[in-house]
Amino acid sequence: MTVPAYNTVAWFQVGTEAPEEARRFYGDLFGWRFAQDPDDDGGYDLISYAGAGEPSGGISRTSDPSANHATFMVLVDDVDAVCTRTEQSGGKVAVPATTGKSGLRFAHLIDPAGNRFGVFKPR
Repeated sequence: MTVPAYNTVAWFQVGTEAPEEARRFYGDLFGWRFAQDPDDDGGYDLISYAGAGEPSGGISRTSDPSANHATFMVLVDDVDAVCTRTEQSGGKVAVPATTGKSGLRFAHLIDPAGNRFGVFKPR
């Protein structure tokens, strides 16, 4: 398995209240494959591409259309430090650094123009 370089876009997430429709649409359009995340309680699907050895994104279930989103995630060495630097650089922390059940640490950030993105570090 090839590990992406730090500070590069290494994951993406599509949030939707209609995950079945998203799987159909992106599956038909790009040939993406979907599987339930074994580290989740049923609210997250992993996305894989043809020829890829590992998943590259996910579908998150939202409660209503106003929460729908598509965002990129940047692999970083230190999620907490990036949160601090984001605020020092004029951005905001939307979801503070959190550690999931699998040990993955992540945060959602907002750039000065209002664009939301995420950062993460695997366990």
